[in-house]
Amino acid sequence: MRRPASLLVYLSILSLSLHAQTTPAPIPIKIVIVTTFEVGNDTGDKPGEFQFWVEREHLDRVLPFPGGTHPLRTNASGDILGIVTGMTIGPSAASIMALGLDPRFDLTHAYWLLAGIAGVDPNVASVGSAAWAKFVVTDIRQEMDPREAPSDWPYGIFAIGSTHAGAEPEPNRVWVTEPRAYPLNPALVDWAFNLTKNTPLQIPVIATPEVEAFRATYTGFPNAQKPPFILIGDVLASDSYWHGLILNRWAEDWVRIHTKGQGRFTMTAMEDSGVAEALTRLDQMHRADFRRFLVLRTASNYSTQAPGHSAAESLTAPYIGGIPALEAAYRVGSTVVHTLIAHWNQYRDHLPGD
Repeated sequence: MRRPASLLVYLSILSLSLHAQTTPAPIPIKIVIVTTFEVGNDTGDKPGEFQFWVEREHLDRVLPFPGGTHPLRTNASGDILGIVTGMTIGPSAASIMALGLDPRFDLTHAYWLLAGIAGVDPNVASVGSAAWAKFVVTDIRQEMDPREAPSDWPYGIFAIGSTHAGAEPEPNRVWVTEPRAYPLNPALVDWAFNLTKNTPLQIPVIATPEVEAFRATYTGFPNAQKPPFILIGDVLASDSYWHGLILNRWAEDWVRIHTKGQGRFTMTAMEDSGVAEALTRLDQMHRADFRRFLVLRTASNYSTQAPGHSAAESLTAPYIGGIPALEAAYRVGSTVVHTLIAHWNQYRDHLPGD
């Protein structure tokens, strides 16, 4: 028996109404804290990048995250969402895409703060320092063993599209789809830097006697010997955990080349370009706003050996600056988080610095 068309319409409307009643509304997130690893438990033991945020921001609500590597956490109000992406570029990109597509959350107005530890260029800053990035540079590259490189090359790495080390790519040789650098919102970065630049870092938990003695070994690097400070400095993201004077020169050249002289290599990283790529695509899907992405890296070690030491010895040494860098990441980053939430009526629709 045929049902009247009006009955079919009624049943469709009723079905949609019942579905809407049983599907909870997405949680409107204000801040996403992006960390890359945790050691052991999220609380109460040796901390990784996530633990201080969990404990001090009371991220007590644990949410399963099948598309990620670690459960998500929020505070009671749902204002702050914390994620551990997993280390290296691929896992971090996949985790952020999974989060951005998760129907449980409304991330359209969320600010994203990547707060992680890193190696720092001793020509630029010291262990315990914190750098806000204006550029995240990736290291997609051509490479040969340096023993096979031409004798006048400083290293065996060169940009795709170039013909020798240290040279800029030639436009007609570049891969069309190759990402090189992700410029972040400079006004937002300047705002975050000015808001946090006087955050105390010369405190016992960061400036320990052991760390002070470690800094002092970098003779001939005046910035490396300074007490920890806050600066604007850019990130080079690579899945290679590189180290040493020769590769540090490559990193300095690489960031300069791929930012057209606007950026300065400051911090090593792995995950940042993966996060940036995912947020770029989520922005195109209108599920996130790339303009709200901030990158804060804090120095747990140097990217080169100290004078009188070998690169191998330095690379395999324990992280003397690990806890100071974790403390700096929270102390500097939380100032931004608290300010955004305190003035949410203003910053929900209008970005700081605009």
